[in-house]
Amino acid sequence: MGGPLSGPQVRRSADPSARPVGQDGRMTTSEQSDTAQPDQVGTLYLVKRLEQAIRAHLDALLRPLGLTTLQYTALTVLERRDGLSSAQLARRSFVKPQTMHEMVQTLEERGFIERRRDPANRRVLLISLSDRGREALRSYDEQVRLLEERMLGGLTEDRRGELRRALIDCTRAMSAEPPASPGSPESAEGTATP
Repeated sequence: MGGPLSGPQVRRSADPSARPVGQDGRMTTSEQSDTAQPDQVGTLYLVKRLEQAIRAHLDALLRPLGLTTLQYTALTVLERRDGLSSAQLARRSFVKPQTMHEMVQTLEERGFIERRRDPANRRVLLISLSDRGREALRSYDEQVRLLEERMLGGLTEDRRGELRRALIDCTRAMSAEPPASPGSPESAEGTATP
């Protein structure tokens, strides 16, 4: 049996170009069989598959606006919390600081964001949504809501609430201090298992 990220134990085509997910992110017949036995599939694998499906749909949805899913995520972070530094925005948008630096430059050049000096620390530039950025988010609110509704469509209100609570709990658990790498000096200290 594979590790926590291993996928389902199903026979695959010998053709290396065969893809279980179509270009539109919809399940193909082989992928549908993958989900038939959820107890045989690692939870991390299922979470990753869901993330990839969501990203494929968001990328297609945002393409006419000329935004990527990562850029859209950064804009939605700024919508909720304006005036962040690039490092803060990177952490909240789940990207590396170097990636955020490039994104900020692109988003500023395209008029989606504005930067201004932090009055408390003139070396820091604070990032805010521009009017164009706010309008772009507003124009896609309904489409993104419909995408989420599609994802949750088969769940009752109670199950939707359970899913949200479970995702929040899992996020909190994974946001704690990451474990030391196996073989590192930190992993040898106080790691006796009962």
